[in-house]
Amino acid sequence: MIRRLSLSAGSLALALLLFPFTSLTAQQQVPPAPASTAATPQAPAAPTPTVAPVFPKPDPANFTAAFPSQDVINAFLQASWGYDPNRVWQIQAILKTQVPDISKVVILIGDKSGKQKPGALQFFALADGKHIIAGDDILPFGAHPYADYRAELEQKADGPYRGAAAKDLELVEFADFECPHCKEAQANMDRLAVDFPKARIVFQNYPLARIHPAAVKAASYGVCVTKLGGSTAFFQFASSVFEGQEGLATPDGATLTLNSAVTKAGLDPAKVAACASTPEVGAEVVNSVKLAEELNVNQTPTLMVNGRQVPIGGLPYDTLKQIIEYQAKLDGISQ
Repeated sequence: MIRRLSLSAGSLALALLLFPFTSLTAQQQVPPAPASTAATPQAPAAPTPTVAPVFPKPDPANFTAAFPSQDVINAFLQASWGYDPNRVWQIQAILKTQVPDISKVVILIGDKSGKQKPGALQFFALADGKHIIAGDDILPFGAHPYADYRAELEQKADGPYRGAAAKDLELVEFADFECPHCKEAQANMDRLAVDFPKARIVFQNYPLARIHPAAVKAASYGVCVTKLGGSTAFFQFASSVFEGQEGLATPDGATLTLNSAVTKAGLDPAKVAACASTPEVGAEVVNSVKLAEELNVNQTPTLMVNGRQVPIGGLPYDTLKQIIEYQAKLDGISQ
């Protein structure tokens, strides 16, 4: 379930940095650029090509900023897009702005097969070398853009897990028990557990309380199931809750659904309910939500692959697997 009621320009930019090149129409919704000493180049107007795009030669006058370097930008885009062998790009401008610590970057994007119309993506790079602004989002940047998020998840992702105990390849799913897209994603999560036996697959609560009244209660029950029965019991519980998700729509239905799931996990519903009502458990759920917010996760379900954010609602499994394999390769992990 999308946390925001409308898809922001930042979310669109983030999607472009994650997914296969399918349509770049929405990328034009980025905010107006700050004034600069050179005009912003535009993607050439042309009919949909049938061959690989030929980008216009960059104008040296459009490279007025001292940072970031083209090498760093290319390394960042390779980390973001390298899993897709059909995607091609060209750095078209690195421009000074009115703000000394912010540069504007313009990228032209295309598809080797020629099936997709070329487009342009722009973002603003900060002088710290670790962040960019895309629309209303601040995103990780650099030659190794996901390293900081990976380290934070290794330290703070404390949800139940399946698979390996080691965190060499850590897949952290942020999900909401009342989110229909999270329910749909569970089949792919089960496939990942089979296809990546060396991965540690963590379930991290991210209840969207504003739109899902039962989500926090379900998350609290899940925390207590883990405390009383371990990770195996949790995933039995989670499977049952997602299967009976429609029952969460009313308060009485939520109680029946959660108690039934607890029983199927082999635990006592009364003990789990008592545990779930404690302030300590409530604090654990709040901390999990804070972790998601710190990582700029703004929709469920989202999978963090060694710190790399991959919104997985509706994402084809083959693409998801391709991204994970590529990130594992970048991180030097053998499968």
